[in-house]
Amino acid sequence: MTDRNALTSVEICAGAGGQAIGLEQAGFQHLALVEYNSDACRTLRHNRPEWNVIEKDIREFDPVRELASTDTDLLAGGIPCTPYSVAGNQLGSDDPRDLLPEAIRLVEALHPKAVMLENVSSLAKGSKFAYTRKALTERLAELGYAVQMQILDAQDFGVPQRRKRALIVALREDIIQTFQWPIRLWELPPTVGETLEESMASNGWSGASEWARLANGIAPTLVGGSTKHGGGDLGPDRAKQAWSRLAVNGDALELAPPGPEFRLRHGVGRGGWKGYPKLTAAQAAMLQGFPPDWHFTGSKTARYKQIGNAFPPPVARAVAASIMSTLLGPHTDKST
Repeated sequence: MTDRNALTSVEICAGAGGQAIGLEQAGFQHLALVEYNSDACRTLRHNRPEWNVIEKDIREFDPVRELASTDTDLLAGGIPCTPYSVAGNQLGSDDPRDLLPEAIRLVEALHPKAVMLENVSSLAKGSKFAYTRKALTERLAELGYAVQMQILDAQDFGVPQRRKRALIVALREDIIQTFQWPIRLWELPPTVGETLEESMASNGWSGASEWARLANGIAPTLVGGSTKHGGGDLGPDRAKQAWSRLAVNGDALELAPPGPEFRLRHGVGRGGWKGYPKLTAAQAAMLQGFPPDWHFTGSKTARYKQIGNAFPPPVARAVAASIMSTLLGPHTDKST
């Protein structure tokens, strides 16, 4: 049941809950979470049976018809990255998967006090998407919003991973005058070894401490897996080389941490990571900053895709907390 005094949110492209967890931790109560992937929806429902999970493409989502109330404080979402990522050929608004127009449609329908959208960092920098940024800012201004964009790195918020994301925050001009981006919270985030040593030892592997000393750095960016190759690995060879420098075999995921029989072997050259342990999906989730009790549903590959595509909860929480502080703080209502 929603607390009538709490600030509320509607989230689109909710995935497996990375942003939703952060919003919840910041104090927002979800009116609805819209997501089309069935595995991700099962994950959301498993962990939060009380959440209103709407399983459909947001292009088919009609908030006026499907929500009990359209009075919401925040519209949030991690819109698909593919149109703006290098892997997706950076087609931007020419990509049929671009859902920015749908986000704008929902801003117009819901007219929330604040909007929070997350995407790849390339959307917020350089000349490639300058027109997209300008068009987005102008359209939101027409709807009465002031827009800010910022690139945040997950490692600055305690996540043991280099993961830069573009954040778009739009605040209604008739209500809000000030907003401060969250400050960097960690100078040195925990290393992969520090984060995963206990998990690596949990199945009886005596080499976990030695491995943790080798894994003395933060992870490269986790990805949602390669569609072409089934998504069951940590990326192409260059990514696997980066993982190998942290003593991780990126060829595939394991169902369980190493057992007593596992022997750590140091390799060199192409494929030299094969003597290192592989990550489990649960360990990948730890590197994304998910709570340890958050359970992912589906096959091993489906679970990893949900994790790799997620917005790290600690970053989402920090941004949402800044929005919450702004909405609850002193402001001038220009409509009176």
